[in-house]
Amino acid sequence: MSEGVSRRGLLGVGLAAAGAGVGAAAGIAGAAAATGVNPFPAAANGDESIDLSTSHPFYATAARQPQGGIRTVPQRYCVVMTFDLSTSVATDLQVLLARWSASIAQLQAGATVGSVEPAHGDGVGADTGEALDLGPASLTVTVGLGPGVFDERFGLASQRPAKLADIPALPSDRLQDELSGGDLSLQACADDPQVAYHAVRDLARIARGTATVRWTVMGFGRASAGPSQTTPRNLMGFKDGTRNITTDEDYDRFVWLDRSAGWMAGGTYQVLRKIQMNIEIWDADVVSDQQRVFGRTKIEGAPLSGGSEHTTPDFHARVAGASGATKIDATSHVALAAHENNDGVKILRRPYNYTDGLNQYGQLDAGLLFAAYVNDPDHFTRIQRRLGAVDRLNDYVAHIGSAVFAVPPAPRKGSYIGEQLFR
Repeated sequence: MSEGVSRRGLLGVGLAAAGAGVGAAAGIAGAAAATGVNPFPAAANGDESIDLSTSHPFYATAARQPQGGIRTVPQRYCVVMTFDLSTSVATDLQVLLARWSASIAQLQAGATVGSVEPAHGDGVGADTGEALDLGPASLTVTVGLGPGVFDERFGLASQRPAKLADIPALPSDRLQDELSGGDLSLQACADDPQVAYHAVRDLARIARGTATVRWTVMGFGRASAGPSQTTPRNLMGFKDGTRNITTDEDYDRFVWLDRSAGWMAGGTYQVLRKIQMNIEIWDADVVSDQQRVFGRTKIEGAPLSGGSEHTTPDFHARVAGASGATKIDATSHVALAAHENNDGVKILRRPYNYTDGLNQYGQLDAGLLFAAYVNDPDHFTRIQRRLGAVDRLNDYVAHIGSAVFAVPPAPRKGSYIGEQLFR
């Protein structure tokens, strides 16, 4: 298989050939007539090809260079795993971060973290081996340090990043302890789900004896886009991340920490939220109401005030007639999240969809693994406080998991994540 051709693309070619009969043509024509959307351009525009041989370097080549997996063009899959430290010895944490750093560098290059088959005897393999021959698949692993790293256990309180604190209680939270918090986080993103899972699996093995897994989420179907990517959709069927941060100016203003942050300069803060969606209830709602909830059209993603997807919403435009109501409801998701209505504050969104099978009621258990990167976690809190209070979307979602981590800059070769903490 050509490395520049996606598995999905190859499968699509096969299905097209197999279904090129009269029945297939009739089905396609019927779908186009029913939706008003030509399925061929829709598929082509939404399916960027991938190259599974692409790799991203782990080590920095300049001072204050961020870790990968933040501004990196979003890959198709993500696994987030958080850990509780089971040691109170600072050197144990130091060794773990050093071993993780060396291993991540190997994994991102498409290599193993050690032998899969021991050379002699009946030894256990250092690498679990399930990603052999799959290629790097654009893997990035992003390491975060939670508030607990800077408590009394390790003598690092004086190094605590200035704005690292647990996210306060927010309206509409239904947080579960087993899905919240953590001393360390790993975010593995790749264009092959097995490559992403293999990374956190091997890194979790390395952590044994020093840290235990607290919670994990496997994400699919990226819900944010890079510069060359079309806007993807969340599990509610709406485009997600249309107005995300894209410019150098906004990254510097809202994402990266500057020199005043000391050892964290070039780093950022990671906010994680597991957002459960009541998608079966949502699916029963009429589309016109769904559009009012989001403040956008479902297919195009255009603001209800008019234009196309990337048209700036006009929150003052009014419906013609006696009612005089605004075209975009003030309690719609787009209105409450817009930077124009939040003192200009923006956050970098890097979420993924997730599914956990069925819930206790026999309904689909799914939602959004939300990840945001900010240079001040309060930016997220301020926006979410407004959303949690009156967002029309609250009838269909619940925040069931939450955590915040400091994400240091990438280390230089020969160093490791957070080395400056231990000097």
